[in-house]
Amino acid sequence: MRRVAVASLLGTSIEFYDFFIYGTAAALVFGPLFFPALGGAAATVAAFATFGVAFFFRPVGAVLFGHFGDRLGRKKTLVSTLLLMGLSTFAIGLVPTAETIGVAAPILLVTLRALQGLAVGGEWAGAALLTAEYAPSGKRGLYSMFPQLGPGIALAMSSTTFLITALAMSPESFAAWGWRIPFLLSLVLVAVGLYIRLKIEETPVFKQSTARREQVKLPFVEVLRDQWRQVLLTGGMLTMTFGVFYTSSVYLTSYAGQAPGVGVLGLSRPTVLVGGVIAALVFCVAVIVSALYSDRIGRRRVLLVGTVASMIAGPLAFVIMQPGSSLSFFLGISLLMVVLAIPYGPAAAYLPELFHTRYRYTGAGMGYNLGGILGGAVPLIVAPPLAAEFGGIGVGFYLTALGLISTLCVLAMKDTKDVIMDGGPPAVPGAAAAATS
Repeated sequence: MRRVAVASLLGTSIEFYDFFIYGTAAALVFGPLFFPALGGAAATVAAFATFGVAFFFRPVGAVLFGHFGDRLGRKKTLVSTLLLMGLSTFAIGLVPTAETIGVAAPILLVTLRALQGLAVGGEWAGAALLTAEYAPSGKRGLYSMFPQLGPGIALAMSSTTFLITALAMSPESFAAWGWRIPFLLSLVLVAVGLYIRLKIEETPVFKQSTARREQVKLPFVEVLRDQWRQVLLTGGMLTMTFGVFYTSSVYLTSYAGQAPGVGVLGLSRPTVLVGGVIAALVFCVAVIVSALYSDRIGRRRVLLVGTVASMIAGPLAFVIMQPGSSLSFFLGISLLMVVLAIPYGPAAAYLPELFHTRYRYTGAGMGYNLGGILGGAVPLIVAPPLAAEFGGIGVGFYLTALGLISTLCVLAMKDTKDVIMDGGPPAVPGAAAAATS
């Protein structure tokens, strides 16, 4: 169980590190490097749009890798997602800028970003299933928190890498070639992740399902036929989590900085990156607490605490950050990280508990990545114009709206804490505690 927990933790940390360094680079340098003709704020918005491309490919990755994960196994599929993510990220570090190859530069960038989206779309569900299907029912929240720590660790790694790179060289050198270093270093991390993942065994739940010959030809079709409601509700449930996370980790990197046309608080780049590290550590602590409590009081109650709190925390965080000091920024971004981490902590246990073994990888992945489109891609596109029109408080109230959507979805769902994951029938809303998944 310890080996499985470590494998899921390191795997998601490495994959999300690859995913996040793109967001940090988009906020800091991608605008002028790949969209110089647009200039200023428009170039930054275009860079954010390329970041958002991955979210539209994540559901495709969930279906594609979910198909193989449900038919061939969790382990083999997770090795594939890690390889695809690592090679795509390394290739981004080699892409020439628009000054060198013109319009081909952003086209290559978008293509590689789409491949990253495919990879991470298949990663999360597999990592969640790896721990959830191994863990005993009474400790599923405990062990499933390990893949949930991955994004926080990855954000801290990403911010630290860019911080060291930025401090070690001039802004001109960083813009010219220094930003490539975090992307190229990812190849080393992927090699470590592959070594660890190849050491683990297939989950016992999947082995039991295979022995009973429960695999289906088209898991995607089966899950939409049998549990389409759970897919939609879990997507809506996670909309706030994604929205607040990517607003905090990507948009605020520009909002808090000095980028022309989008920087509001005017903080230095090192200060903003340090804020990202602090926020990531706060996120990890909150994930641990919420995941543990979900084993005690149930997943649904913990989820509701986070979604309801987010409706207040969105605008409050931007009010806290308004003075523009480093302390106010740290406090504001940390508040956002706490409220999104509360529902995120139990998610890796909750989503697998909702779906049948024969299409669990596909179903959990589709729900998770549907939330990624609604909450991850859209806010980064609408946040800059909202801030320009209404100030930061406009972005805060947008996060409130996402919190309301997620709260309504959680209210329409039932708790699954006591579900037994033995390959039986799926958890039925209204009788989840007595059902098996």
